Amino acid sequence: MGGVEILVPLGFFAAIVLIVQIQARKRIHMTLIQHGKDASMLKTDKDANTTLKVGLLMIGISVGILLGNILTAGNYMDEEPAYFSMMLIFGGTSLLVYYFLVKRNALNQLKNSEEKAEDFTKE
Repeated sequence: MGGVEILVPLGFFAAIVLIVQIQARKRIHMTLIQHGKDASMLKTDKDANTTLKVGLLMIGISVGILLGNILTAGNYMDEEPAYFSMMLIFGGTSLLVYYFLVKRNALNQLKNSEEKAEDFTKE
């Protein structure tokens, strides 16, 4: 299976995911409108976190493809297992890095809010 032949299933899968996401977002907006709410309440820091997550994932997959190419060029592994294993390993690692970054950020925010609460009670 070459590089071009995998684009059709990937494109089909991406189209399905996009359609489902658009439908879900539309349903959420319609529910908000029915209850008289504004859609601006959906805008939070999640946009920045999503960008970070997708960016890290793309970097991880790119490094995986690069390492898979190195493994196949050096005849260490066959082409398909090298690419898929490296993409999954580095993509998964990038998602773990994202998880720990967000967790550390949340702990820092919690710590700062507790410090502010202590300062407020002391006064």
